[in-house]
Amino acid sequence: MPSPAARLSRRRPVRPATDGADLVRVLRERIAQRHYSPGAKLLENDLAAQLGVSRARVREAFGALESLGLIRRIPNRGAEVVRLDLSQVFEIYAVREMLEGLCARLAVENTRPTAWQDLVALFGRPMEQHVKRGEFDQYITTLEQLRRRTIEAAGNQVLADMLDSIHDRTREIMRRIIILPGRAAEGLAQHRAVLAAMRKGDAAAAERLRRLNIRSSRACLERYQSFIL
Repeated sequence: MPSPAARLSRRRPVRPATDGADLVRVLRERIAQRHYSPGAKLLENDLAAQLGVSRARVREAFGALESLGLIRRIPNRGAEVVRLDLSQVFEIYAVREMLEGLCARLAVENTRPTAWQDLVALFGRPMEQHVKRGEFDQYITTLEQLRRRTIEAAGNQVLADMLDSIHDRTREIMRRIIILPGRAAEGLAQHRAVLAAMRKGDAAAAERLRRLNIRSSRACLERYQSFIL
């Protein structure tokens, strides 16, 4: 029987990865979007043929992905996508709360309050319409814009790497949380509050409100865990 990677290659044409960093990015994205589901086997030969790279490059990418906690390498058998259990998810959220709060504070400290005005506007009527219409892909895209801007403004590469790693490991869970009853509207109100604090230049309030936002997301996950995980 063909492996999952081989079956996927027949369905989805792939542009060759040009370098090691690009290959890692492609594989991270596929894992985050569950093209490779938790527990799926990843074989060097299949991926090398599918992505147009050497086995050595795939092997190097596996090392990077393992260090990010996304895969587990198995001697002489390739690798498999890590499957998070419930306790790990909640541990990650506890760390994420601290890091996201720190990121918001640093972002405010490093920028002028007016730098956030375009996002304040974007999280107004445009986001209201996404919530009203159930346009969750657009909603998530806008959240990602805020996330990237905040990380860039924070200006701390160690923090950025840690948050990106957490994001990779929990992105699919976050997508499931957003579609739960009332969560998108609640999350929008919380992000607006964070942005209002950022627009005022209040770093302490931005940190506190961002931590509350993550805590609220975790509470929603706890409530609906049997439907999500």
